[in-house]
Amino acid sequence: MPSPDPGTPDSVSPARYLWWLLRGQMPRVLAGMFYGIVWMVCMAVSPALLGRAIDQGVATKHWPSLLAWSGGILLLAAIGAGAGIMRHRTVVKVSMYGGIRTVQVVTRRAVKLGAALPKQVSTGEVVSIGAADIANIGMALDISARLSGAVVTLVVIVAILLAISPPLGAVVLIGVPILMFLVGPLIKPLQRREAHYREQQGALSAQANDIVSGLRVLRGIGGEELFHRRYGERSQQLKRAGFRIGAVQTWVEALQILLPGLFLALVTWLSARMANSGTISVGDVVAIYGYAALLTIPLRTFAEAAYKITRGLVAARRVVNILKLQPDVESGRSTVDSPGGGLVDPDSGLAVPAGRLYAIAAAEPADATAIADRLGRYEDSGATFGNVRLSDMDVAEVRRRILIADNEARLFAGRLRDELDVRGGAEDTEIERALKIAAAEDVVEALPGGLDAEVAEAGRSLSGGQRQRLRLARALVFDPEVLVLVEPTSAVDAHTEAAIADRIRDAREGRTTIIATTSPLLLSQVDEVAYVAGGKVLATGSHHELLRTEPRYRATVTRGESED
Repeated sequence: MPSPDPGTPDSVSPARYLWWLLRGQMPRVLAGMFYGIVWMVCMAVSPALLGRAIDQGVATKHWPSLLAWSGGILLLAAIGAGAGIMRHRTVVKVSMYGGIRTVQVVTRRAVKLGAALPKQVSTGEVVSIGAADIANIGMALDISARLSGAVVTLVVIVAILLAISPPLGAVVLIGVPILMFLVGPLIKPLQRREAHYREQQGALSAQANDIVSGLRVLRGIGGEELFHRRYGERSQQLKRAGFRIGAVQTWVEALQILLPGLFLALVTWLSARMANSGTISVGDVVAIYGYAALLTIPLRTFAEAAYKITRGLVAARRVVNILKLQPDVESGRSTVDSPGGGLVDPDSGLAVPAGRLYAIAAAEPADATAIADRLGRYEDSGATFGNVRLSDMDVAEVRRRILIADNEARLFAGRLRDELDVRGGAEDTEIERALKIAAAEDVVEALPGGLDAEVAEAGRSLSGGQRQRLRLARALVFDPEVLVLVEPTSAVDAHTEAAIADRIRDAREGRTTIIATTSPLLLSQVDEVAYVAGGKVLATGSHHELLRTEPRYRATVTRGESED
């Protein structure tokens, strides 16, 4: 574990998904069931040996028989203990395998969904799968070994009791289904409340994530206290939902003890009356008492299995819901035979020749972002690459050849070297060159350990400008055939921006590079600029040409100030 390839999950229903997890490790599951059966059958047979030891050894004072039966009980205890150890080791593996495989398939689906994931499901929903649901799925899987042992043990006990006393065997045979029927009505409301609780938990996790992400903004507008109060209110709602689950759980737990206890008292009373009338021996009474006491184990196991499987189904439903989400774009089959194809976006009228350093200056930033999404095929459109429609191309090929680097891209926790070299295998000299182009050498020098320094999740320990420069360096190390940079210098000072603008031309010479920006420092370095307003390209030319001939462009890139 983990498996190199988790396979294709069965996401038709939560039950089918759990069965898929079991089916994928069937030898281990069967081994766990075998050990569980041996473990519980050893306990089930022990009262019979104890009864024989009393009747044939104690009552008759035949010490060899007593020693023989006692040795049998000791041997069963040793076998049962060994089987119990192996059962536990095996079911822990079953549980862990199910949890890890779930993480794999959900992560793989999240990667395939890409930008479509946050549009369709909240962050809290995904986080809660790793925080709680995989544990519940694991518990639903590991109960299989004890449940199978409980079923076989129940059959063995009923068979032995029927052999000792048919009436007592009939009582057990009829009584067990009645006990399960009494617990059954609690399972449905428990499942319903579990599902409601999980929904609220996911929503609360999403709210917490939003608050933490926007904490600086909230403090700036004085909304910190308001959102804190709202979070507290929802937290209390979640607590009350948890209490409602606990109320049902306490009834289930209580009935697991009360009903088997009442059943034990009934069987003991009946067997004592039979012994008093001479129908059965004293040893049989002791054995029957042992069986009745042992029955509490499978009965509690049945109730526990119902509870854990219920929680497992609720958790599996959340996983299945993620697995059923569809990406915004579907993969095609066409390929671009040769590198160097130009990019065309008919929706805006943009046409970028291959191998050029190009810029998009948009009056509204959202227009530039929309064009970048179409060129990167994050939205299906009529955009083409080398005379092939992007919508007809394999998504993996598009991602490999066209990289969209924007300010929404995240830095992940881990070594800085791994963060910058996402493909793996880049030499230090390549990484250092990309850092120099992005004017990020000082960021690495300030970190203890340099490239081997650990970066906090989302780069929290870095400033906005430092994170932006590292994201740019990461894109340059990736070195795609087509690189689209969206506002790559919006968070850096003018001196740093000038250094980046001066270096990026040489760094990307011969490859297509598109920069969405309104920064004069960057625009003055590109081969051609497309001015976009209202989602359409209104003018193209060099930066200086557009400053002279297009007043709206001049107003956009100079922020309404005069050129001089």
